[in-house]
Amino acid sequence: MITKEEVVQLLNPVKDPFLHITLEKTGGIKQITIKEEKKHISVKIAISKMNTAEQMQLQQEIVGILKKNGATTVGLRFEQLQDDVIRKYQPAAEQTKETSLLGGNTKTKFIAVASGKGGVGKSTVTVNLAMALMRLGKKVGIIDADIYGFSIPDMMGIENRPAVRGKKIIPVERFGVQVISMGFFVEDNSPIIWRGPMLGKMLNSFFSEVEWGDLDYLVLDLPPGTGDIAMDVHELLPSCKEIIVTTPHPTAAFVAARAGQMAIKTNHEILGVVENMSYFVSKKTGEKEHVFGEGGGQKLADVLETKVLGQLQLQQPYMEEEVFAPSVYQEDHPNGKEYHKIAAKVIAKMEE
Repeated sequence: MITKEEVVQLLNPVKDPFLHITLEKTGGIKQITIKEEKKHISVKIAISKMNTAEQMQLQQEIVGILKKNGATTVGLRFEQLQDDVIRKYQPAAEQTKETSLLGGNTKTKFIAVASGKGGVGKSTVTVNLAMALMRLGKKVGIIDADIYGFSIPDMMGIENRPAVRGKKIIPVERFGVQVISMGFFVEDNSPIIWRGPMLGKMLNSFFSEVEWGDLDYLVLDLPPGTGDIAMDVHELLPSCKEIIVTTPHPTAAFVAARAGQMAIKTNHEILGVVENMSYFVSKKTGEKEHVFGEGGGQKLADVLETKVLGQLQLQQPYMEEEVFAPSVYQEDHPNGKEYHKIAAKVIAKMEE
């Protein structure tokens, strides 16, 4: 039966599948236990990324080496390599990739959905804009940046929590859209009592500690108004463009103008205005009834020197027995079709 020293010599040349550096250099061989009577070898290996297909390939390689050299059975455990070792040997391209969302080299385009006040349907617009972009073939993620008033998980019917892979958070995917929200990290819908700096740190984590992958669009649901989170977004993402949500009521449009003016002052381009709750279609007459007034969206667009991207009617999504997503409009729903048009206009403006 081979000795511990021989096992070390056999495994030293094996390379970490992501760092492409030998286990000898990374110090990745952490523990070896040998039971001679059973010809069993147990090994603990530290690697840079866990729970991946590459880890499975590495496992097969190590087991093959040890069995070829006398082991009847092999027990193999993995743990995360220390951060300082990863940073030391990580290829430059990989280091760039890790911080790409907040760096200047990302291909991801950012869209912030803002409003002047709560209750105008800003989160509903966020969810359905993301869904419409996805249906148009884009890879889309959502950050629920409304830290105090998070609602995206419930709106989309998300019941799972994010997984953790190594040091990264894996966003929850629903209907092909990736989602991260403060709601995933709060128990029993508890209130959040945080001050500005703590909120900024959490928002920063949503960009730097979440493994988003290669997104085309990341849509941010901002808190209403012009508070700390909105300020942090403007500082973190100078290339972010904005959509302002309002209702037809003149007061809502007046308040929404503040959020729009903030975007302008911080050099964030406004893509346009979405007027939510624009009208109600009577089932008896088939006519539009403007229950919240008219003209607020256009008035706001005029003030901000932009255009109205779309007008959404008061109507619930279709009820589907097997799918729980109370705020997601189906593709063939009247509002789903309107969101499709809005998303097409957004893509045209973002990619022109």
